[in-house]
Amino acid sequence: MSKVLETWKQRAKALKRETYTLYLAYKDPRTPWYARLFTAVVVGYAFSPIDLIPDAIPVLGYLDDLILVPLGAALALRMIPAEVLAESREMAEAVMREGKPLNRTAAVVIIALWILLAAMSIVLITGAFGH
Repeated sequence: MSKVLETWKQRAKALKRETYTLYLAYKDPRTPWYARLFTAVVVGYAFSPIDLIPDAIPVLGYLDDLILVPLGAALALRMIPAEVLAESREMAEAVMREGKPLNRTAAVVIIALWILLAAMSIVLITGAFGH
């Protein structure tokens, strides 16, 4: 059982590193706009405290984290030019060796995005039921 747990820990660590790699590649101007857009969605969702399916729902709650994030990351990695990806991986590896990366600006942007989406949803819902 401990071998399985260790394997999952290694995969989770690799996914964190790849997610940070995507974040770094997103910031690179050589990354095409469509890859930046998709990468921003994947990274935002991976770092977001709000899930598509709440984790409180048994089994299903973790499926989005186990399927959507790795699948999105895999697709985003294919869209990014090889040289940008290689440089971003090197930088991500260096940062991860020093400790977890911390980006308050990204956290503020993600929270602001969720607040905006919630406000838009409320406006749409009240507009639909207000008539």
